[in-house]
Amino acid sequence: QVQLVESGGGLVQPGGSLTLSCAASGFLFGSYAMDWYRQAPGKERELVVRITNAGASTTYADSVKGRFTISRDNAKNTVTLQMNSLKPGDTADYLCHALVWGRDFWGQGTQVTVSS
Repeated sequence: QVQLVESGGGLVQPGGSLTLSCAASGFLFGSYAMDWYRQAPGKERELVVRITNAGASTTYADSVKGRFTISRDNAKNTVTLQMNSLKPGDTADYLCHALVWGRDFWGQGTQVTVSS
């Protein structure tokens, strides 16, 4: 079965950095685009960034451009989100997502809290 497992969240001060990872299994990872979404309390889930299957193209939300970087390792079935210059507004639950066989699959999420 498809599994997505996030890790790397935590508490960080404004201006700090965190690296999130998503380990995928149960499908041909290198054939599918991967996404990071986030959801803050009381807000709708929003797409943070998408990376195409081979990693050749990425699409970032305007709010994170220049601060976040997505990458993937198709040999290790992992996708990584490097987050720099974090702001309190980045506080949210971050979820890994894949659309596989026409179905949405989500990880359990990892909490990122940006606070002094």
